[in-house]
Amino acid sequence: MQARMKHPAMLVPNAMQALLALGKTAENCGVPAATLTLVHLRASQINGCGFCVDMHARELKKLGESDQRIFAVGAWRDAPYFTDAERAALALSEAVTRLADRPEAVPDPLWDEARRHYDDTALAALLLSIATVNLWNRLNATTRQVAGHWS
Repeated sequence: MQARMKHPAMLVPNAMQALLALGKTAENCGVPAATLTLVHLRASQINGCGFCVDMHARELKKLGESDQRIFAVGAWRDAPYFTDAERAALALSEAVTRLADRPEAVPDPLWDEARRHYDDTALAALLLSIATVNLWNRLNATTRQVAGHWS
């Protein structure tokens, strides 16, 4: 496999630094690192970004997550391995990633469940994190960045 081109964020001056800085904004805002990474993995699975699926699965391993939880992210609704807060974050990630798939992008019951687990700052961090991983997914999938070439 070969990428179509060098990563766009490497070609546009200051883009990589800006994107990395944006990603860091969600850290230390009340959402556990493992939850943010689970959300990144799920969005990346939906978007078919092999580069990010590989990277976030590896990050979860470094955070001490079990293979059981990592392998089940794609079927989190049917797996007993996730907390209610993680489920709310995963559901929000799916909705934000698939905005056009339903008449109401993020239905009130889904939003209310996320709000039940996260305060405004944590919810804002979660939304910024979901938006950022979707941006990375779109860049990587479009240019066919190769999985495993990130480390």
